[in-house]
Amino acid sequence: MSETRRQNPFDGPQMQGAQFKRADMSGADFDGVNLADASFFAVLKGAKFTNTNLGGAEFDDVNLADARFDNVNLSGATITNANLSGLRITGATLEGAEIADANLIGMRIDGVLVTDLFAAYERATS
Repeated sequence: MSETRRQNPFDGPQMQGAQFKRADMSGADFDGVNLADASFFAVLKGAKFTNTNLGGAEFDDVNLADARFDNVNLSGATITNANLSGLRITGATLEGAEIADANLIGMRIDGVLVTDLFAAYERATS
């Protein structure tokens, strides 16, 4: 393995800053791709992002229903006006993440319903 490969785990295509506008990318498979600062205005239903750098990426007005994010860098990424139904995120760091103005019904974190977490928080703080 070369020194460059060891330093950059995203050894697939280098697509930093790419823009995907009004594209139907349903079922796309991104594996090892560097998509740092990329912009997505697209249908990504059922897409798979594996070992992918999405740092600073922008997802706006996107359909990410049933998409998979596995071992991805999402630091600084933004997701707005999105369908995230059935989305699965594993092996990700969500430090500093913020979710606002979202329908969280049925959402689970480590198997626990988020609505149950909010109810428990409400009971503990009242």
